[in-house]
Amino acid sequence: MAKRTIAGHNTPVPPEVSAQTASDILENKLAQLKSLLWCCYGDADWLWEAGPQTRDNVMWIAFDLVSDAVDLHQECMRKGARI
Repeated sequence: MAKRTIAGHNTPVPPEVSAQTASDILENKLAQLKSLLWCCYGDADWLWEAGPQTRDNVMWIAFDLVSDAVDLHQECMRKGARI
């Protein structure tokens, strides 16, 4: 039987390394949304077979990602960042 491994605490990262700009976070959110929607595109039979609760949850995730992206876009525009 394989030994069970439990992840430990993350190593602290200095603020200057871990700080992401709104533009970076926006890019990440859009990549996540693109991947999520790709899974639902076309003959995504699994999504329909998963049932209404799962479909609702997937759409909820998509909505949250779009809402975050809109907020980040507005923040980028306020700061004059180029997207």
